Amino acid sequence: MIQATSLAKRFGEVQAVAGVDFAVNQGELFGFLGPNGAGKTTTINLLTGLARPDAGSIRIGGIDCSRNPKAAQHLMGIVPDESNLYPELSGFDNLVFCGALYGMPRPERETRARELLERFGLAEAAHRKFGGYSKGMKRKLTIAAGIIHSPAVLFLDEPTTGIDVASARQIRQLVAGLNQAGTTIFLTTHYIEEAERLCQRIAFIVKGRIVRTDTIQDLMRQTDGRHVVQVAVSKEAARLGDAISASLPELRVQAVSDTALRVESASPVRIGPLVRTIEDQGVEVTEARLVRPSLEEIFVEITGIEAGAMKQEKEKKGGAA
Repeated sequence: MIQATSLAKRFGEVQAVAGVDFAVNQGELFGFLGPNGAGKTTTINLLTGLARPDAGSIRIGGIDCSRNPKAAQHLMGIVPDESNLYPELSGFDNLVFCGALYGMPRPERETRARELLERFGLAEAAHRKFGGYSKGMKRKLTIAAGIIHSPAVLFLDEPTTGIDVASARQIRQLVAGLNQAGTTIFLTTHYIEEAERLCQRIAFIVKGRIVRTDTIQDLMRQTDGRHVVQVAVSKEAARLGDAISASLPELRVQAVSDTALRVESASPVRIGPLVRTIEDQGVEVTEARLVRPSLEEIFVEITGIEAGAMKQEKEKKGGAA
């Protein structure tokens, strides 16, 4: 459904996109994962005709968009990272107006608008001005506007950034439902958990370059054979690493806070000797539990970007994972 070949875009001294290649299959939910400034929004703008590439080619639904970026516009739904709807219009009127832009007859677009307002839980707010909606409501209506014409492919740019946890969960459910109904979805995000929950395949992009494209299943296979235990202690977790390594050299130990340790091994972790070693240091163990290695760890390994940096970006934008 989407094919990008050697796609490149520069803004002055900044190479925003540096020769990326990828393909998205029909009916797939494809994630574009990377930190802010990695080139995600620029790529989506190139694919949707909002920006022209300096080099490379784009095909959407088999249509060559390289010379005519608008050639496949009828196939696309576009949801930008910031709402492009009109604050002075009601939710219903915004949807009807968007339907008109796609050439939908009035009866059809009005019926479709009512259907989407109901589906997205916005029916009671249908005739309120969009400017008075909450952030979560605005995001849902913006997605509804992007699919008013039932597009074959939907481009979603950071759909849950800056909204509350409950609204983010609702939007993920809506996105998953659209994909299950057959819509091809291209999703950009810097929320690793979101990509893991929603996407079938993911491309990791860093500084305008794709460093890995793979299925979630194949990415997670990199964690096979790892055994990880999270240990909660009463104090001074940072000083325990040397003692544990001396007694149990097969373990890799990391203090993740003053009261928490992450212990990893290639074989099952023997909890008894681990607890005794810690308590011999005069520190109490309050909990020890097995944890599943996550996509976050794979992302860090592949990109070299610490997960903490991604979390800070969430906090800057006020987002909820």
